[in-house]
Amino acid sequence: MSPGAVGKQPQGTDVVVTFKKDDRRKASLVLNQFRCLIADLCQQFNGGHPGSAMGMAAIGIALWKYVMKYSPNNPNYFNRDRFVLSNGHTCLFQYTFLHLAGYKDMTFEQLKSYHSARSDSLCPGHPEIEIEGIEVTTGPLGQGVANAVGLAMATKNLAATYNRPGYELVNNTTWCMIGDACLQEGVALEAFQAAGHWKLNNLIVIYDNNQITCDGSVDLCNTEDVNAKMRACGWDVLEVADGCYDVEGIVEALLKAKESPDRPTFINIRTVIGLGSKVAGDAKAHGAAYGSDDVRSIKQAFGMSPDEHFVVHDEVYSYFTDIRFRGDALVEAWSSLLETYRNQHPQLYTELKLRMDGTFPNDWKRMIPGREVFSSDPAASRQSAGLICNPLAANLNNFMVGTADLSPSVAMIWKDKVDFQHPELKTECGINGNYSGRYIHYGVREHAMAAIANGIAAFNKGTFLPVTSSFFMFYIYAAPAVRMGALQGLQAIHIATHDSIGTGEDGPTHQPIELAQLYRAMPNILYIRPCDTEETAGAFTAALAATNTPTLLSLSRQKLPQYPEHSDREGVQKGAYVFIEEPGADVTLLGVGAEMCFAVRTRTVLREKFGIRARVVSFPCQRLFDAQPLEYKRQVLKYRGHAPRVIIEAYAVNGWERYADAGFSMASFGKSLPGEDAYKYFGFDENIIAPEVVKLVEDVRRDGIESLRGEFRDLNPIKGHY
Repeated sequence: MSPGAVGKQPQGTDVVVTFKKDDRRKASLVLNQFRCLIADLCQQFNGGHPGSAMGMAAIGIALWKYVMKYSPNNPNYFNRDRFVLSNGHTCLFQYTFLHLAGYKDMTFEQLKSYHSARSDSLCPGHPEIEIEGIEVTTGPLGQGVANAVGLAMATKNLAATYNRPGYELVNNTTWCMIGDACLQEGVALEAFQAAGHWKLNNLIVIYDNNQITCDGSVDLCNTEDVNAKMRACGWDVLEVADGCYDVEGIVEALLKAKESPDRPTFINIRTVIGLGSKVAGDAKAHGAAYGSDDVRSIKQAFGMSPDEHFVVHDEVYSYFTDIRFRGDALVEAWSSLLETYRNQHPQLYTELKLRMDGTFPNDWKRMIPGREVFSSDPAASRQSAGLICNPLAANLNNFMVGTADLSPSVAMIWKDKVDFQHPELKTECGINGNYSGRYIHYGVREHAMAAIANGIAAFNKGTFLPVTSSFFMFYIYAAPAVRMGALQGLQAIHIATHDSIGTGEDGPTHQPIELAQLYRAMPNILYIRPCDTEETAGAFTAALAATNTPTLLSLSRQKLPQYPEHSDREGVQKGAYVFIEEPGADVTLLGVGAEMCFAVRTRTVLREKFGIRARVVSFPCQRLFDAQPLEYKRQVLKYRGHAPRVIIEAYAVNGWERYADAGFSMASFGKSLPGEDAYKYFGFDENIIAPEVVKLVEDVRRDGIESLRGEFRDLNPIKGHY
């Protein structure tokens, strides 16, 4: 019998259910059939991760049957508890409980599609956010821990902003399941530290402690006292000795964790990986099907017929029948509370409702300053970003802005900002706040910062727009989390400053050369490198409009010239545009970001010293340009013309071959020199660039533009370049 076949609501159904002694027999039946089903599902296509899913079965019963607040009939109910499976390879654990709980899309046939060739499968190898009941996409271990921290922060911020006496509209709990491997990932430790500091008592991490990873037992590489570490990070710690069968004990621990007054809770639950199999407790139980003989023995061990496959009895389904009715009652009660709140607090309701619908409460386009207020004096584009972002953050409660300990450098602080902090925290430096604050001090934790931002964005699409900030070079630390945000279509803005060799004296460790190519190659992210304040305004406009895409803004430390006669925010939103036109041009120079100045100056030298006519194209974003109509791209780059195109950028040139015939670029790491001197050291000087462009133009005049096809030329003659 499928969950959808259940009849009317049982009498006495409530949104809270207590584990009773009579439940023990049914829970035992569920455990047995659940574990046999997992073994069958993996054996079907001879692949998958059965071990931890089988070991965690009792934890799943405690969560989905007894403790979590959610509604299978309304999976996006706003105040639902959020569950994150950080050890995402155990996805069958979550998929199977979604099926048993009655999520309509997670049919039995869908369960059987795990590891199949079905392109419409809702059971991918790791949980994905598009599936009902899945809050975030997890895969790389540890990411889910940080996502869960972000989800818990979102709850705290909304509650502090909108809850009023008698109206606890937002009070959900975030549950996060982890394994031994998650504890070893650096991003998880960063997130644990931050959550303990913020005292997120609405966050509960459940540790599936089976002491096994791929290579063998955990003591092969890790012998720390996990509980002591978590307590040192500011967490309460609970333990359950028998995580394989003691459903009642797990329920008690989970409920106790929910009552923690001022700390997140870490529940250490001892389990056995691959319970019931011949390889139980061994690394061999982790990531492979067990074979038909062992699957038969598993079924015999759990009292099931070895000759029957994919068996779930009606009694198991009936055990979960009340969940959907409880969920309906939960949604109905919350909707009624929201309606009363609407009458009592109409202004707050209006803003909250807009945010629930994923809409900014105010017209953000009017908040972006117009060109007329911009100074013509040189300005670092990091300062330009502050000029544009700070009014947005000040006026839009959707914005949650944070930095990895670089507030003085990234210019993201707005007037009268309030920090996101536990309200009782009193720092020695005097910078304090509360949970309604929207400026986040992440500490020196770039990876967790980006992953936590994903959790904030995933709480409810459009309710929050997280903004992170750090030096561009350190977004190589954050890159795995930025990628996960792009994969999930989560809108976020990453402010990456100090983005060139113009950073100067900090040297090659802080001078990104290759990193832009990573972000330009990454799918579904806008990497935008503006050349002045007007272009930075266009970059923010594009970022706010990209509701299913994160954006990384690449910004300078050093002051940049302003181009009021040429730069155009509308052009930025098209990715590239004609910056300076030149009829009958002999060459097109592509200028980007902080190096636009070299394109403009080189154009002048070419004209005055060599009689060469050059047009200039600004090219801040490849992905936006690629999305434009072909005719527009032809008009900007003159695809059918006879003049060569030269990219000028102090980065690795990879990728520009699609748009240019030659490049003046970098092929080495940077150097510790003052910014202007670093540029000169690597040949970025109009008097060095121009003669090399002249040689290219002369070759084309002699041999024709076709002579360059398939031969991308490196024009930089400086030895330090190699």
